[in-house]
Amino acid sequence: MAASLEWQVAMIDAARAAGEMLQARFRAAHRVAFKGQTTNLVTEMDERAEELIVGRLGAAFPDDAILAEERGAHRGRSGRRWIVDPLDGTTNYAHGLPIFAVSIALEVDRRIALGVAYDPSADELYVAERGRGATVNGTRLSVSTTATLDASLLATGFPYNIRETRDTNLNEYSAFALRCRGVRRLGSAVLDLAWLAAGRFDGFWELRLGPWDVAAASLFVEEAGGRITNLVGAALDVDAPAMVASNGRIHAEMLAVLREVRG
Repeated sequence: MAASLEWQVAMIDAARAAGEMLQARFRAAHRVAFKGQTTNLVTEMDERAEELIVGRLGAAFPDDAILAEERGAHRGRSGRRWIVDPLDGTTNYAHGLPIFAVSIALEVDRRIALGVAYDPSADELYVAERGRGATVNGTRLSVSTTATLDASLLATGFPYNIRETRDTNLNEYSAFALRCRGVRRLGSAVLDLAWLAAGRFDGFWELRLGPWDVAAASLFVEEAGGRITNLVGAALDVDAPAMVASNGRIHAEMLAVLREVRG
């Protein structure tokens, strides 16, 4: 318990500090570069936020592995791994759209044990510990009670290589849009999942994500009473995530739509 508290405090402090730095520079002009596709942006603030988080975690827990979105993997020997997204929603951030978050997860023996995300625009701090629930600003999170796909509000995202791949998510988007109350595309998978855990969304799916997008946020959903699987209903692979997340009540319907579209 003492170790868990120490890890959680370190995560919260790092996430808040990075989020406050991002918010302070939000309206400034940013240096934008591209990671392969011109739709996959990175700014100097991604790098600065990541340097802050990784520096703090590395100094406090030098034997732990770290996987961070921009700098990749650093090996450890403790059996613990920190998974860091310093700025989820970079395109939003670069365009002045206040929908972005900082996310940090701790994996112990290949299972996510703790998750933290901070949304500086709304000043919302999400925290989850496996088996002990999830909160936002100290208030317990609980998924929605929406019972059917027809009455649900969903969220999704599209792959960065949408201009090159045939697996674009456009067919899936069309199918869901005709079967639910609405589909939103906000540009931050971390917040999509956090808001699902808070009952604001009823379901979420995405065909291709990074470990840093889902590691902490998937735990929010699980600890809020929701369900997380891959696209065919099997266990989620955090290192190669393609996912369906829901309040649990509409999960089977969501999987059925994906089966119909994807075969």
